[in-house]
Amino acid sequence: MKKEEFLDRYAIERKGTNSLKWDKLEERFGNADLLAAWVADMEFKVPEQVVEALKEKVDHGVFGYTYAPDSYYEAFIGWERERHGYEVKKEWMRFSTGVVTALYWFVNAFTKPEDAVIILSPVYYPFSNAVKDTGRKLVSSELINTGGKYTIDFEDFEKQIIDNDVKLFIHCTPHNPVGRVWTAEEAEKLLSICDKHNVLIVSDEIHHDMTFDDHTHLPSAIVADGKFSERIVTVTAASKTFNLAGLLTSQIIIENEELREQFDRFVKSVNQTEVNLLGMTASEAAFRHGADWLEGLRAVVKSNERYAVEQFAEYAPKLVISPLEGTYLLWIDLRPYIDPEDVKEFVQDTCKLAIDYGEWFGGKSRGFIRLNLGTEPRHIKQAVDSIIEHLPQ
Repeated sequence: MKKEEFLDRYAIERKGTNSLKWDKLEERFGNADLLAAWVADMEFKVPEQVVEALKEKVDHGVFGYTYAPDSYYEAFIGWERERHGYEVKKEWMRFSTGVVTALYWFVNAFTKPEDAVIILSPVYYPFSNAVKDTGRKLVSSELINTGGKYTIDFEDFEKQIIDNDVKLFIHCTPHNPVGRVWTAEEAEKLLSICDKHNVLIVSDEIHHDMTFDDHTHLPSAIVADGKFSERIVTVTAASKTFNLAGLLTSQIIIENEELREQFDRFVKSVNQTEVNLLGMTASEAAFRHGADWLEGLRAVVKSNERYAVEQFAEYAPKLVISPLEGTYLLWIDLRPYIDPEDVKEFVQDTCKLAIDYGEWFGGKSRGFIRLNLGTEPRHIKQAVDSIIEHLPQ
Protein backbone atom coordinates (compact mmCIF):
# COMPACT_ATOMS: atom_id res chain seq x y z
CA MET A 1 0.00 0.00 0.00
CA LYS A 2 1.21 3.50 -0.86
CA LYS A 3 1.69 6.17 1.79
CA GLU A 4 -1.06 8.44 0.46
CA GLU A 5 -3.66 5.67 0.43
CA PHE A 6 -2.67 4.58 3.92
CA LEU A 7 -3.04 8.09 5.32
CA ASP A 8 -6.35 8.64 3.57
CA ARG A 9 -7.82 5.39 4.92
CA TYR A 10 -6.37 5.12 8.40
CA ALA A 11 -5.26 8.47 9.88
CA ILE A 12 -7.56 9.50 12.74
CA GLU A 13 -7.86 12.04 15.54
CA ARG A 14 -7.31 10.53 19.00
CA LYS A 15 -7.90 13.48 21.29
CA GLY A 16 -10.92 12.99 23.51
CA THR A 17 -10.90 9.18 23.18
CA ASN A 18 -9.32 8.38 26.58
CA SER A 19 -5.99 8.15 24.83
CA LEU A 20 -3.05 7.89 27.22
CA LYS A 21 -0.88 9.58 24.63
CA TRP A 22 -3.13 12.59 24.09
CA ASP A 23 -5.55 12.86 27.01
CA LYS A 24 -3.09 12.40 29.90
CA LEU A 25 -0.73 15.20 28.87
CA GLU A 26 -1.74 17.40 31.80
CA GLU A 27 -1.10 14.63 34.28
CA ARG A 28 2.12 13.41 32.67
CA PHE A 29 3.71 16.66 31.47
CA GLY A 30 1.74 19.39 33.26
CA ASN A 31 0.33 20.87 30.02
CA ALA A 32 -2.67 19.51 28.11
CA ASP A 33 -1.89 21.65 25.05
CA LEU A 34 1.38 20.01 24.04
CA LEU A 35 1.79 18.08 20.79
CA ALA A 36 1.96 14.41 21.80
CA ALA A 37 5.11 12.88 20.33
CA TRP A 38 6.03 10.51 23.13
CA VAL A 39 4.66 7.02 23.98
CA ALA A 40 5.01 4.47 21.18
CA ASP A 41 1.54 4.12 19.77
CA MET A 42 0.02 5.66 16.68
CA GLU A 43 -2.72 7.84 15.20
CA PHE A 44 -3.79 5.16 12.73
CA LYS A 45 -6.79 2.85 12.64
CA VAL A 46 -6.12 -0.87 12.42
CA PRO A 47 -6.73 -2.88 9.22
CA GLU A 48 -10.38 -3.26 8.23
CA GLN A 49 -10.19 -7.03 8.68
CA VAL A 50 -9.27 -6.51 12.34
CA VAL A 51 -12.29 -4.26 12.84
CA GLU A 52 -14.55 -6.80 11.12
CA ALA A 53 -13.25 -9.65 13.25
CA LEU A 54 -13.87 -7.61 16.40
CA LYS A 55 -17.37 -6.62 15.22
CA GLU A 56 -18.21 -10.27 14.71
CA LYS A 57 -17.26 -11.01 18.31
CA VAL A 58 -19.14 -7.97 19.58
CA ASP A 59 -22.24 -8.92 17.58
CA HIS A 60 -22.11 -12.39 19.11
CA GLY A 61 -22.51 -10.58 22.42
CA VAL A 62 -20.68 -13.03 24.70
CA PHE A 63 -17.38 -12.17 26.33
CA GLY A 64 -16.81 -15.14 28.57
CA TYR A 65 -13.65 -17.11 29.28
CA THR A 66 -11.78 -18.12 26.16
CA TYR A 67 -8.56 -19.79 25.00
CA ALA A 68 -6.19 -19.44 22.08
CA PRO A 69 -7.67 -21.44 19.20
CA ASP A 70 -5.59 -23.43 16.73
CA SER A 71 -6.29 -20.75 14.14
CA TYR A 72 -4.47 -18.21 16.31
CA TYR A 73 -1.37 -20.36 16.59
CA GLU A 74 -1.46 -20.97 12.83
CA ALA A 75 -1.70 -17.23 12.09
CA PHE A 76 1.16 -16.26 14.39
CA ILE A 77 3.39 -19.16 13.39
CA GLY A 78 2.79 -18.37 9.73
CA TRP A 79 3.66 -14.70 10.28
CA GLU A 80 6.92 -15.56 12.02
CA ARG A 81 7.85 -18.08 9.34
CA GLU A 82 7.10 -15.84 6.37
CA ARG A 83 8.32 -12.50 7.79
CA HIS A 84 11.26 -13.61 9.92
CA GLY A 85 12.23 -17.15 8.97
CA TYR A 86 11.49 -18.42 12.48
CA GLU A 87 9.69 -21.78 12.66
CA VAL A 88 7.85 -21.56 15.98
CA LYS A 89 6.12 -24.60 17.47
CA LYS A 90 2.77 -24.36 19.22
CA GLU A 91 4.01 -26.04 22.39
CA TRP A 92 6.67 -23.34 22.83
CA MET A 93 4.09 -20.56 23.08
CA ARG A 94 2.67 -18.86 26.14
CA PHE A 95 0.79 -15.57 26.55
CA SER A 96 0.87 -12.44 28.67
CA THR A 97 -1.09 -9.21 28.82
CA GLY A 98 1.89 -7.29 27.47
CA VAL A 99 5.62 -7.35 26.92
CA VAL A 100 6.33 -5.23 30.02
CA THR A 101 4.27 -7.56 32.20
CA ALA A 102 6.20 -10.48 30.71
CA LEU A 103 9.54 -8.84 31.56
CA TYR A 104 8.53 -8.64 35.21
CA TRP A 105 7.43 -12.28 35.09
CA PHE A 106 10.74 -13.38 33.56
CA VAL A 107 12.85 -11.57 36.14
CA ASN A 108 10.84 -13.14 38.94
CA ALA A 109 10.66 -16.59 37.35
CA PHE A 110 14.30 -16.98 36.35
CA THR A 111 16.27 -15.04 38.99
CA LYS A 112 16.32 -14.61 42.76
CA PRO A 113 16.28 -11.38 44.78
CA GLU A 114 19.65 -9.59 44.55
CA ASP A 115 20.69 -11.58 41.44
CA ALA A 116 22.28 -9.40 38.77
CA VAL A 117 20.46 -8.63 35.52
CA ILE A 118 22.23 -6.83 32.66
CA ILE A 119 20.92 -4.43 30.02
CA LEU A 120 22.50 -2.48 27.17
CA SER A 121 21.83 1.19 27.88
CA PRO A 122 20.29 3.44 26.83
CA VAL A 123 17.27 1.18 26.51
CA TYR A 124 13.49 1.13 26.96
CA TYR A 125 13.01 2.19 30.58
CA PRO A 126 10.73 -0.69 31.75
CA PHE A 127 13.81 -2.93 31.39
CA SER A 128 15.52 -1.25 34.32
CA ASN A 129 12.23 -0.87 36.19
CA ALA A 130 11.60 -4.62 35.96
CA VAL A 131 14.99 -5.25 37.55
CA LYS A 132 14.86 -2.61 40.30
CA ASP A 133 11.19 -3.09 41.19
CA THR A 134 11.76 -6.80 41.84
CA GLY A 135 14.76 -6.37 44.11
CA ARG A 136 17.39 -7.50 41.63
CA LYS A 137 20.73 -5.83 40.95
CA LEU A 138 20.72 -3.70 37.80
CA VAL A 139 23.89 -3.90 35.71
CA SER A 140 24.30 -1.68 32.64
CA SER A 141 26.73 -1.91 29.77
CA GLU A 142 26.80 1.36 27.87
CA LEU A 143 26.42 1.20 24.09
CA ILE A 144 29.14 3.01 22.14
CA ASN A 145 27.82 6.12 20.40
CA THR A 146 29.86 7.08 17.34
CA GLY A 147 28.26 10.08 15.67
CA GLY A 148 24.80 8.74 16.42
CA LYS A 149 25.49 5.15 15.34
CA TYR A 150 25.39 2.83 18.34
CA THR A 151 27.39 -0.38 18.69
CA ILE A 152 27.94 -2.88 21.49
CA ASP A 153 30.99 -2.69 23.73
CA PHE A 154 31.50 -6.45 23.84
CA GLU A 155 34.52 -6.23 26.12
CA ASP A 156 32.62 -4.19 28.70
CA PHE A 157 29.51 -6.38 28.34
CA GLU A 158 31.51 -9.50 29.19
CA LYS A 159 33.40 -7.75 31.99
CA GLN A 160 30.15 -6.61 33.60
CA ILE A 161 28.80 -10.16 33.43
CA ILE A 162 31.89 -11.60 35.07
CA ASP A 163 32.32 -8.90 37.71
CA ASN A 164 28.67 -9.01 38.77
CA ASP A 165 27.91 -12.71 38.31
CA VAL A 166 25.04 -11.80 35.99
CA LYS A 167 22.23 -14.36 35.67
CA LEU A 168 19.94 -12.76 33.09
CA PHE A 169 20.28 -10.45 30.09
CA ILE A 170 17.29 -8.45 28.81
CA HIS A 171 17.95 -7.83 25.13
CA CYS A 172 16.16 -5.28 22.91
CA THR A 173 16.06 -6.21 19.22
CA PRO A 174 15.44 -4.06 17.24
CA HIS A 175 16.77 -1.63 19.81
CA ASN A 176 14.57 1.03 21.36
CA PRO A 177 15.47 3.92 21.48
CA VAL A 178 18.65 3.97 19.35
CA GLY A 179 17.04 2.37 16.28
CA ARG A 180 19.61 -0.37 15.68
CA VAL A 181 18.81 -3.62 13.92
CA TRP A 182 21.62 -5.85 15.11
CA THR A 183 23.55 -7.69 12.41
CA ALA A 184 23.96 -11.46 12.48
CA GLU A 185 27.59 -10.99 13.49
CA GLU A 186 26.75 -8.63 16.36
CA ALA A 187 23.97 -10.89 17.59
CA GLU A 188 26.11 -14.01 17.50
CA LYS A 189 28.95 -12.35 19.39
CA LEU A 190 26.58 -10.98 22.02
CA LEU A 191 24.75 -14.26 22.55
CA SER A 192 28.02 -16.21 22.57
CA ILE A 193 29.17 -14.19 25.57
CA CYS A 194 25.94 -15.03 27.38
CA ASP A 195 26.31 -18.69 26.46
CA LYS A 196 29.92 -18.76 27.68
CA HIS A 197 28.92 -17.43 31.10
CA ASN A 198 25.62 -19.30 31.45
CA VAL A 199 23.46 -16.18 31.24
CA LEU A 200 19.80 -16.60 30.33
CA ILE A 201 18.61 -14.29 27.52
CA VAL A 202 15.24 -12.56 27.40
CA SER A 203 14.79 -11.16 23.90
CA ASP A 204 12.21 -8.37 23.52
CA GLU A 205 11.35 -8.37 19.81
CA ILE A 206 8.19 -6.28 19.85
CA HIS A 207 9.50 -3.94 17.10
CA HIS A 208 10.57 -6.85 14.88
CA ASP A 209 8.26 -5.92 12.00
CA MET A 210 9.48 -2.32 11.79
CA THR A 211 12.77 -2.43 9.89
CA PHE A 212 13.87 -0.29 6.96
CA ASP A 213 16.05 -0.25 3.88
CA ASP A 214 18.36 -3.28 3.79
CA HIS A 215 18.11 -3.98 7.52
CA THR A 216 16.50 -7.30 8.42
CA HIS A 217 15.45 -8.44 11.87
CA LEU A 218 17.00 -11.72 12.93
CA PRO A 219 15.14 -13.43 15.79
CA SER A 220 17.55 -14.23 18.60
CA ALA A 221 16.39 -17.83 18.65
CA ILE A 222 17.68 -18.47 15.12
CA VAL A 223 21.00 -16.62 15.41
CA ALA A 224 23.82 -18.95 14.33
CA ASP A 225 21.23 -21.49 13.13
CA GLY A 226 19.60 -21.68 16.55
CA LYS A 227 22.82 -22.37 18.44
CA PHE A 228 21.62 -20.40 21.50
CA SER A 229 17.88 -21.11 21.36
CA GLU A 230 17.83 -23.28 24.49
CA ARG A 231 18.82 -20.31 26.65
CA ILE A 232 16.52 -17.77 24.99
CA VAL A 233 13.05 -16.60 25.99
CA THR A 234 11.46 -14.45 23.28
CA VAL A 235 8.59 -12.04 23.81
CA THR A 236 6.75 -10.17 21.08
CA ALA A 237 3.30 -8.93 20.11
CA ALA A 238 1.17 -7.48 17.35
CA SER A 239 0.74 -4.34 19.43
CA LYS A 240 3.54 -2.16 18.05
CA THR A 241 3.13 -3.43 14.49
CA PHE A 242 -0.64 -2.92 14.28
CA ASN A 243 -1.39 -0.37 17.04
CA LEU A 244 -3.13 -2.89 19.30
CA ALA A 245 -1.50 -2.15 22.66
CA GLY A 246 -4.83 -1.59 24.43
CA LEU A 247 -5.93 -5.16 23.73
CA LEU A 248 -3.30 -6.65 26.04
CA THR A 249 -2.05 -9.68 24.14
CA SER A 250 1.59 -10.74 23.77
CA GLN A 251 3.34 -13.94 22.73
CA ILE A 252 6.06 -15.65 24.73
CA ILE A 253 8.22 -18.28 23.03
CA ILE A 254 10.29 -20.70 25.14
CA GLU A 255 11.95 -23.53 23.27
CA ASN A 256 13.67 -25.07 26.30
CA GLU A 257 11.30 -27.49 28.02
CA GLU A 258 12.87 -27.01 31.46
CA LEU A 259 12.55 -23.24 31.19
CA ARG A 260 8.93 -23.60 30.05
CA GLU A 261 8.13 -25.72 33.08
CA GLN A 262 9.89 -23.26 35.38
CA PHE A 263 8.01 -20.39 33.79
CA ASP A 264 4.68 -22.23 34.04
CA ARG A 265 5.20 -22.90 37.75
CA PHE A 266 5.89 -19.24 38.39
CA VAL A 267 2.99 -17.93 36.30
CA LYS A 268 0.59 -20.29 38.08
CA SER A 269 1.41 -18.43 41.29
CA VAL A 270 0.71 -14.93 39.93
CA ASN A 271 -1.67 -15.20 36.98
CA GLN A 272 -4.99 -17.02 37.19
CA THR A 273 -6.64 -15.27 34.25
CA GLU A 274 -7.40 -16.58 30.78
CA VAL A 275 -6.36 -14.91 27.54
CA ASN A 276 -7.97 -11.73 26.25
CA LEU A 277 -10.77 -12.65 23.85
CA LEU A 278 -10.69 -9.43 21.83
CA GLY A 279 -6.90 -9.24 21.89
CA MET A 280 -6.66 -12.74 20.46
CA THR A 281 -9.28 -11.95 17.83
CA ALA A 282 -7.61 -8.72 16.72
CA SER A 283 -4.07 -10.13 16.68
CA GLU A 284 -5.06 -13.18 14.65
CA ALA A 285 -6.83 -11.03 12.05
CA ALA A 286 -3.82 -8.71 11.88
CA PHE A 287 -1.38 -11.58 11.35
CA ARG A 288 -3.60 -13.02 8.62
CA HIS A 289 -4.54 -9.87 6.75
CA GLY A 290 -2.26 -7.03 7.84
CA ALA A 291 0.75 -7.31 5.52
CA ASP A 292 -0.41 -4.66 3.03
CA TRP A 293 -1.44 -2.31 5.85
CA LEU A 294 2.02 -2.74 7.38
CA GLU A 295 3.71 -1.73 4.13
CA GLY A 296 1.66 1.44 4.10
CA LEU A 297 2.61 2.21 7.68
CA ARG A 298 6.29 1.63 6.97
CA ALA A 299 6.07 4.03 4.02
CA VAL A 300 4.59 6.71 6.30
CA VAL A 301 7.24 6.20 8.98
CA LYS A 302 10.05 6.30 6.42
CA SER A 303 8.64 9.48 4.87
CA ASN A 304 8.36 11.09 8.31
CA GLU A 305 11.95 10.14 9.09
CA ARG A 306 13.13 11.57 5.76
CA TYR A 307 11.40 14.89 6.45
CA ALA A 308 12.93 15.15 9.92
CA VAL A 309 16.44 14.20 8.80
CA GLU A 310 16.42 16.50 5.77
CA GLN A 311 15.03 19.50 7.65
CA PHE A 312 17.43 19.10 10.53
CA ALA A 313 20.35 18.64 8.14
CA GLU A 314 19.50 21.90 6.41
CA TYR A 315 18.44 24.11 9.31
CA ALA A 316 20.04 22.50 12.38
CA PRO A 317 23.07 20.68 11.01
CA LYS A 318 24.77 20.19 14.36
CA LEU A 319 21.98 17.96 15.66
CA VAL A 320 22.96 14.29 15.75
CA ILE A 321 20.24 11.94 14.48
CA SER A 322 20.70 8.20 14.96
CA PRO A 323 20.04 6.25 11.73
CA LEU A 324 16.61 4.61 11.80
CA GLU A 325 17.28 0.96 10.99
CA GLY A 326 14.33 -0.28 13.03
CA THR A 327 11.39 0.83 15.25
CA TYR A 328 9.40 3.99 14.48
CA LEU A 329 11.24 6.07 17.07
CA LEU A 330 13.82 8.70 16.14
CA TRP A 331 16.68 9.27 18.61
CA ILE A 332 17.94 12.86 18.56
CA ASP A 333 20.90 14.39 20.37
CA LEU A 334 20.08 18.03 21.19
CA ARG A 335 23.30 18.69 23.10
CA PRO A 336 25.12 20.52 20.29
CA TYR A 337 22.54 23.30 20.73
CA ILE A 338 20.92 22.84 24.15
CA ASP A 339 22.48 22.31 27.55
CA PRO A 340 21.17 18.97 28.89
CA GLU A 341 19.83 20.74 31.97
CA ASP A 342 17.68 22.96 29.73
CA VAL A 343 16.20 20.31 27.43
CA LYS A 344 12.92 19.90 29.30
CA GLU A 345 12.32 23.66 29.35
CA PHE A 346 13.23 23.91 25.66
CA VAL A 347 11.08 20.99 24.51
CA GLN A 348 7.99 21.57 26.65
CA ASP A 349 7.86 25.26 27.41
CA THR A 350 9.33 26.61 24.19
CA CYS A 351 8.58 24.02 21.49
CA LYS A 352 5.32 22.83 23.12
CA LEU A 353 6.10 19.14 22.65
CA ALA A 354 5.45 16.11 24.85
CA ILE A 355 8.43 13.88 24.25
CA ASP A 356 10.35 10.96 25.78
CA TYR A 357 13.49 12.34 27.41
CA GLY A 358 16.86 10.66 27.06
CA GLU A 359 17.47 10.27 30.77
CA TRP A 360 14.40 8.03 31.01
CA PHE A 361 16.38 5.46 29.03
CA GLY A 362 19.43 5.58 31.26
CA GLY A 363 23.09 5.68 30.43
CA LYS A 364 24.68 8.84 29.11
CA SER A 365 21.48 10.05 27.47
CA ARG A 366 20.60 13.27 29.22
CA GLY A 367 20.18 15.83 26.44
CA PHE A 368 18.59 13.38 24.01
CA ILE A 369 14.95 13.02 23.00
CA ARG A 370 12.94 10.24 21.35
CA LEU A 371 10.48 11.36 18.66
CA ASN A 372 7.59 9.07 17.71
CA LEU A 373 7.35 8.86 13.90
CA GLY A 374 4.25 6.65 13.91
CA THR A 375 1.85 9.49 13.27
CA GLU A 376 0.50 11.79 10.60
CA PRO A 377 3.08 13.84 8.68
CA ARG A 378 1.47 17.07 9.88
CA HIS A 379 2.41 16.22 13.45
CA ILE A 380 6.01 15.46 12.49
CA LYS A 381 6.20 18.69 10.51
CA GLN A 382 4.90 20.65 13.50
CA ALA A 383 7.37 19.01 15.89
CA VAL A 384 10.41 19.32 13.63
CA ASP A 385 9.61 22.85 12.54
CA SER A 386 9.11 23.96 16.13
CA ILE A 387 12.46 22.53 17.20
CA ILE A 388 14.22 24.21 14.27
CA GLU A 389 12.48 27.55 14.86
CA HIS A 390 13.49 27.72 18.51
CA LEU A 391 17.00 26.29 18.46
CA PRO A 392 19.66 28.91 19.25
CA GLN A 393 21.80 29.68 16.22
